[in-house]
Amino acid sequence: MTVIGIGADGWPGLPERSRSVLQDAHVLIGGPRQLALLPPSCAGKRVSWPSPLRPAVPGLIAAHAGRRIAVLASGDPMFYGIGRALTETLGPEALHVLPHPSSVSYACARVGWPLEDTEVVTLVGRPAARLAAALHDGRRVLVLSTGPDTPAAVADLLRERGFGPSRMRVLEQLGGEDEHCADGTADTWTHAPGDPLNVIAVDCSRTPGALRLGAVPGLPDDAYEHDGQLTKRHVRAATLATLAPAPGELLWDVGGGSGSIAVEWMRTHPSCRAVTVERAPVRAERIARNADRLGVPGLRVVTGRAPDALTGLPAPDAVFIGGGLTAPGLLDACWDALPAGGRLVANTVTLESEALLASWHRRHGGDLVRLAVAHAVPVGGFTGWRQAMPVTQWSVTKPSPNLSGAPS
Repeated sequence: MTVIGIGADGWPGLPERSRSVLQDAHVLIGGPRQLALLPPSCAGKRVSWPSPLRPAVPGLIAAHAGRRIAVLASGDPMFYGIGRALTETLGPEALHVLPHPSSVSYACARVGWPLEDTEVVTLVGRPAARLAAALHDGRRVLVLSTGPDTPAAVADLLRERGFGPSRMRVLEQLGGEDEHCADGTADTWTHAPGDPLNVIAVDCSRTPGALRLGAVPGLPDDAYEHDGQLTKRHVRAATLATLAPAPGELLWDVGGGSGSIAVEWMRTHPSCRAVTVERAPVRAERIARNADRLGVPGLRVVTGRAPDALTGLPAPDAVFIGGGLTAPGLLDACWDALPAGGRLVANTVTLESEALLASWHRRHGGDLVRLAVAHAVPVGGFTGWRQAMPVTQWSVTKPSPNLSGAPS
């Protein structure tokens, strides 16, 4: 099977090698738009992808076994394209890929941005809220659009998140004869929906006075909607440093409260995943709103009481327990769910939970620390310190089964 990238310029934009493969193929598979770009000299049987696509791939390929198959894809098939689904389903050895310049390459060429300094966010099949995590003053972001209505949705999001002055350029039909650019700012965006094949270039510019959100854990407490059940900023930063998220890892956030630990875990890298478990429905809804606002709408929120609500969840790489430590069986369930090398971090402010953590520390080792934060406040005409409740934190890495259970 050969996977061939094709651009908006269609057949004239293809190199001779790609043309030859398409003309010799017995079967041509692609979307209706791509297939329509081929001339009559490509005489193979034309087959449109079914929906949903991924489950149909094995059967579709098996139906044409032994025949020369050419698959058409937009731009570079391995950049947010069909190449990933085919590779994961059939294996890389089953494919030969002939890429075309991607829409991102074309967009950077048109606006003069170095590709290596440009962040790319895809909204194809994903909520627009994902863009929020990439918004930082002065950054350049390319948004892969899902259709003609995406630019207006992006403009709305930029205004809502305090980035209304950001310049937006909507680049349509890149590389084709009908290439077009609509220009403006999010605050003043009035362009009507245009071509569905578009990429949005955003020069991020924060509204003066808007809340500034950094790229590392420890966002301002004001970034969250909460009822007081919030791991405060400085303790949150220390907790995320101890949890040490790495790309692709999954966190269980048990006793989610406002969801701040799970949200900031996911903000560290686009591939980080998290499940937060919260027993109060009102708080669970609040967690979802915080996740959406802060750019991680993929956060999974489970409403229920742990440890029962943990049953059936995918195995975590790390567990954070921010509440409910004394619930019977909770620590045992979290410990049992962790694989070797997994991390567990638990915070508490009560003596009862502190005693429990001290007991587990004696059994399994790790680090037991006390985090104390004080804030300067007015004292008459002077300034003094107001101490927040100290937080006791236990953190541990689960050893391999063949190692002794002695503290290390």
